[in-house]
Amino acid sequence: MKKKPRFFCDHCGYEVGSEIKTCPHCGRYFASVRCPECGYSGPDEMFGNGCPMCGYSAPPPPSAGKNHHIKPASNNGAPSDKISFWTYLAVAITLLAIISFFSYFITR
Repeated sequence: MKKKPRFFCDHCGYEVGSEIKTCPHCGRYFASVRCPECGYSGPDEMFGNGCPMCGYSAPPPPSAGKNHHIKPASNNGAPSDKISFWTYLAVAITLLAIISFFSYFITR
C-alpha cells in the first residue's frame, strides 16, 4: 500500500491539507512545499506522490483521520531560529574587549 503524502506547516508544525495556501493554526502563507527529508522545495503539484527528489512520504498518523499538531522530526541541517550560548558568550567577550581597548586609550 502506497503511503499518502502528508503536509505540515514549516513554521508551527501543524498538519495541513495539500490544497491549503495558509496555515489555519498560525496564518503562515505557503509559497512552496519543502521536503523534510532532503530539503527540496517546489510547487505542491510536484509532491502529489511524495517528494519528487527522494520519494519521501510521511508515515500515517497514529490515529488516522484527525489533524494533529506534529513537529517535524528533524530540520536536516537547516538553520535554527535559536542562538546558542556560545554565540552569546563570543559576542559578550568581543564587546568587553572593544570597551577595554577604547577605555585604555581614553584614560591615557
